[in-house]
Amino acid sequence: MNASLDPEKLDAALEGVHRAGMPGLFAEVIDGDQVWRGAAGVADTATGRPADAAMRHRVGSITKTFTAAAVLQQVDRGRIGLDTPVGQYLPGVLPGDRGAAVTVRMLLNHTSGLAEYLPRAYPSLKAFPALADTGPESLDDHRFTRFDPAELIGLGVTAPAVGAPGATPGLYSNTNYLLLGRLLERVTDTTAERYITREVIERAGLRHTELPTGPYMGEPHSRLYEAWFGMIDPPRDYSVFDMSWVGPAASLTSTVSDLNRFFGKLLAGEIVSRSSLAEMRRTVPVVSQEGRTIEYGLGLHPIETTGPDVFWGHGGTAWGAGALAGIRADGGRRMAVAVNLQRWNVLDASGRPRRHPIDDALAALHRLALYG
Repeated sequence: MNASLDPEKLDAALEGVHRAGMPGLFAEVIDGDQVWRGAAGVADTATGRPADAAMRHRVGSITKTFTAAAVLQQVDRGRIGLDTPVGQYLPGVLPGDRGAAVTVRMLLNHTSGLAEYLPRAYPSLKAFPALADTGPESLDDHRFTRFDPAELIGLGVTAPAVGAPGATPGLYSNTNYLLLGRLLERVTDTTAERYITREVIERAGLRHTELPTGPYMGEPHSRLYEAWFGMIDPPRDYSVFDMSWVGPAASLTSTVSDLNRFFGKLLAGEIVSRSSLAEMRRTVPVVSQEGRTIEYGLGLHPIETTGPDVFWGHGGTAWGAGALAGIRADGGRRMAVAVNLQRWNVLDASGRPRRHPIDDALAALHRLALYG
């Protein structure tokens, strides 16, 4: 076994996250031809059913990398121009002069200036990210709501702009990726979900990955516990939830093995061309939903830069679910981790999340998984 892929240390790091308060988690790390998979804790707190590394999981905004890859395929085929105004493909969708000013690239790297629609779709999150003034009530109200993507896009594009088109730092916004879904539909004559399934998921040979069309996940899967910063106590299971509220921005379900396979194929140039992959790795500063400034490319960004190597990938959350996947720039090492509790931090007097032992344990696991 490769010395940098120590199964005992990786198992111990998983257990450390579980002991810190995570109900269950699972992961896969690949280094060359060596593969480690592990799980810790439970998939169901009521029954004690154990977590397992083969489980399907909601992976949130990792979906954006899949959607971006689908758009870049159309760039490769000459049907979409990265620096072409969105209004040329979707006339009338962006109000005022923004249709001529916002380009496809700006949607992909979150520099469009378009606002996030989420607070308007979920009224109890109206002050997001002013977390102390939010509440979880809308989550239960919308478990089975089938959202119309056109209505969600309308909420985002009619909200006050958060910046000038192309200005940096950009602001991370799911509105951008719903628009990219609409763009795919326009140029491929099929739904974004069908196109991404056929040309990205199936092309990469992912057997346990899908964009669900209803509230249910494929089996086996963990229950997904949402705490909403201590406002849901005990945390509630949201594994049954209609993901039409995020669609091609964050609805994907996958496994840690499929995620590692996908990012391996992507960086090997087997999903998009090498020139498009280079565009995906051209970054600009973007303010994340947590308020941090990160370097973001086209649906892809460096997830770790403090060690000796750069790892490209994406993270994601859904109600109760979290995931992080990354691959070293040379493709030699890959990591995917999934957890079944979200927003475990309680808020301090100023409404900011307090650091929790889970944060430190998870950071230690990520670092060990990435660098050995």
